[in-house]
Amino acid sequence: MKLLWLMVLIAMLAAAPVYPQKKSQKQKRGAAAPPQTELARLREQYVSTTKEYKASLEKLLALYEESLKKAEDRQEKSEKLFADGLMSRRDFEESQRLVADEKLKVSTVQQQIAGADTQIAEALIEVETEKQVAKLGPGRRGAFITTGSLIRYTGAGHWLLNQAAIVQNYFQQTFKRPLPIAVFGQGAIHNQWRLDHRNAMDISLRPDEPEGQALINFLRQNGIPFSAFRTAIPGVATGPHIHIGMPSHRY
Repeated sequence: MKLLWLMVLIAMLAAAPVYPQKKSQKQKRGAAAPPQTELARLREQYVSTTKEYKASLEKLLALYEESLKKAEDRQEKSEKLFADGLMSRRDFEESQRLVADEKLKVSTVQQQIAGADTQIAEALIEVETEKQVAKLGPGRRGAFITTGSLIRYTGAGHWLLNQAAIVQNYFQQTFKRPLPIAVFGQGAIHNQWRLDHRNAMDISLRPDEPEGQALINFLRQNGIPFSAFRTAIPGVATGPHIHIGMPSHRY
């Protein structure tokens, strides 16, 4: 009897499907995905979610703007009634308050939309830059990255702001005018955007024009890190310029 049960058990085990083993193999293949790729995927997902959030805000803005238009129309009528003595001051002031409330709603949503644009722009820059870095291999010194919006060089060594004289002297001798420094160290705009810019300086030069190109070549030849922005980027750059130093991190 025991022998019969043993034979049945062996037969059952032999016929059992090997689903757990296949699942484990899939898990191993999934686990092998590079962390860099996963980071880029999460950022792209974040951009998609933020765009959906912005779209919902735009719908809300349309409703608020419609409510504001109605409140302004009512206020216009109230002004005439009040002027003719047909409306009390209290009711007239109430109509004014309603208009102010609707305007506040509209401006608040507009600010939220602008904030969403900033978040999307920042994430897109990070995704684009991460893709370029991934092509170069794990973060290495001297990496040179070019995208549609910026040029970034990671430098050959540590950079300190007290080395700025090297760059200033080069530019003065080459172009016979002072280096056009827009911001030296931490600036008001960096405080507003919560960027740590204490060990960097911004130069008012377009990276694709002759002086900008010459400065970029000098920085690379001397191993000095920089980020050159070709255009304004919400929350990151107010306009085209060359940022000398390591990228400013948000705090």
